[in-house]
Parts: sequence; C-alpha cells; structure tokens
Amino acid sequence: MPEITRVPEMQWPTRPPTAMFADLPPSFWDARPHLWDPDDGRLVSRTHTWVVRVNGLVVLVDTGIGDGKDRPGMPAFHRLDTGFPARLAEAGVEPGDVDVVVNTHLHADHVGWNTTLDGGEWVPAFPRATYLFPAADYEHFRGDPVLADSVQPVLDAGQGVLWRDGHRIADDLVLEPAPGHTPGSSVLKLREDAVFVGDLLHNPAQALEPDANSMFCLDAAEARAARRRVLGWAADHGALVLPAHFEGGPVVREGAGFAFA
Repeated sequence: MPEITRVPEMQWPTRPPTAMFADLPPSFWDARPHLWDPDDGRLVSRTHTWVVRVNGLVVLVDTGIGDGKDRPGMPAFHRLDTGFPARLAEAGVEPGDVDVVVNTHLHADHVGWNTTLDGGEWVPAFPRATYLFPAADYEHFRGDPVLADSVQPVLDAGQGVLWRDGHRIADDLVLEPAPGHTPGSSVLKLREDAVFVGDLLHNPAQALEPDANSMFCLDAAEARAARRRVLGWAADHGALVLPAHFEGGPVVREGAGFAFA
C-alpha cells in the first residue's frame, strides 16, 4: 500500500486574510476564527514536504523554502536555518533515498530544498533523484533568482525534466496540469486515493468558496476552474486533498462548494 508522510519545514504569520483573499469579505472570516488567528489579525502559513512511498519509489512533493537562500525581497524566506534535513531523516528519508522530486509549481516556497550549498555552489540536494518541473513555469519565470539557485542547478546537473500536458511517474502516480495560480501549476494524483494540490488551496476557505483566489493567482478564471475541477474529482472519489500550506484531508460537497470532512 502507498504510504504518505508529511514532513514540516516551518510556520509563520503572513498577512490579514482579506489581503490574501480579496474575494472574501471580513464577515466570512469573522464567522470562521479557526481558519486564521483573529488575535494576531493574520493568517498562519506552513510549509512542508509530502513524502510518498509507492511502486518501490520514494517521491518528494514540493520542497519548501530551503535554507541559506538569498531572498531579500521576501524577509520570511531570507537566509533561513530551519533544520529541515534532520526532520526528513527522522521520517526515514536520507538524501540518497529519494527517487523523484515533484515541484507542483516553481514559486520560492516550493522549490527551496531542491538544492543545497556545496563549496559555495548550489547543487542538487538529492543526488539520485529525477526532478520534475512544469515547463510552463520554467518559461514564465526564466531569469528569476529563485530558478537560478533552486531549479537551474538541477537542470545543469542533468537531473531535471521539464514536462507539459501531463506526466506519468509510475502506474499509481500521475502529474496533471492545473494552471491558474501559475501557468504551470499542477496536481499529483496517487491512484484515486489522494491528490497533492500545491497552491490550488492556501487555506480551507478556498474549499468552502472555490471561486476565492489568493493574491498570488496569476490567471483568476483558470485558477477557479482548476480548483473546482480538482475538488470535484476528490469529492467524487473520496480522495484526500493534500495542499502545500496546511494538512488537508478528505473533502465533501457542501452547497455550491466543498468542505474538509
């Protein structure tokens, strides 16, 4: 049977919910204090990596922010020291164990642990792994410093694959495009048991109100359509919905939207 493990990287307060989700009024949040921190006035975000063991493979889904990355424009991500490799080891995963790394998209908080410093150079953190990158994101973000330290070194080492229009990793594990948040945003389906959705959802609020985009969604209409399509598939199949910034779980249809069961 497949095995799924969540390995946390870090947690931090971000911004007021109405700033992150302009489609949702203050009254929505006032009625749901469990979805944010009303005492602080901000949302709480988390980063983690999902470890999937299936078909004899060890697969990492999204690698978080990373340590030591120069992110002066993103203070919460700048030159971190999170201790993440030790937590990955506690989950039974050493760098040489990893067969495949999936980045659901190429934002800074999803690709950081793709690479690590070695003699002052960024090199692949998982020396045996094949890394799967959505080609549409690579083309869109080309020239971004995030790609320079967390994606390009992997491609230069011959360990990266740029995919488009879907990619089958194994019989039970398939990548599908879900554009909108970014041009190359994708989801990873584990049979009909689970779907890893990256930033399709930043908060459970977006299940309740699937038309609510985050401030980071680049194509509003595409993001809404992808969110409804994937949540509908998960509800119809009883699949777990596993995002990159909260723990997720099974979803059910509720009114015009969905809810985590």
